[in-house]
Amino acid sequence: MPAKRDTANRILDVAERLVQVRGFNAFSYADVAKDVGVRKASLHHHFPTKGILGAALIERYHRRFFEALAAIDADDADAGDRLEAYAGLYGAVLRRKRMCLCGMLATDAATLPKAMRDRIAGFFDENETWLAGVLEAGRRRGELRFDGPATPLAEVIVSSLEGAMLVSRASGSARHFDHVAKRLLDSVRPREGRRAPRR
Repeated sequence: MPAKRDTANRILDVAERLVQVRGFNAFSYADVAKDVGVRKASLHHHFPTKGILGAALIERYHRRFFEALAAIDADDADAGDRLEAYAGLYGAVLRRKRMCLCGMLATDAATLPKAMRDRIAGFFDENETWLAGVLEAGRRRGELRFDGPATPLAEVIVSSLEGAMLVSRASGSARHFDHVAKRLLDSVRPREGRRAPRR
């Protein structure tokens, strides 16, 4: 069993990298088998179809991402620092010359099985829910300042970070991403020396 789990994890590691660099439709089982050093039959044994492999990739990425969010929550930092740490998760992926797995998969959404599309949508929905909670709690404590409901702003933040990753990838530099992330964070922080009123 441990050897089987190790092979499955190696397959997932390689497939995740290929998705993040090329996209889901731009690699084959032959590509994965070559990088892992196994026969294609072994891949089909662990993941009978590419759709099943894709769903497993999303589940693992989702789990790891939300473990990272739980670690951010555990720090008990103020809301501005938590938002900065959140943007940092995306920035760290970009600096590894990769893209957000679910963001890359979303570009191929029209050709993906429904089970994968549903998981991708769930990933973004949960991101927005987490962000909305951070935003609203930060506004109540006077750590953040913004108008209107938190949920639409959370949607803007997720979409902006994903889009900034794409533009930065095209330019080959993380500078655009860093600029967008800073502007987003600055837009909800109280002005220097002025704390937002508690609500």
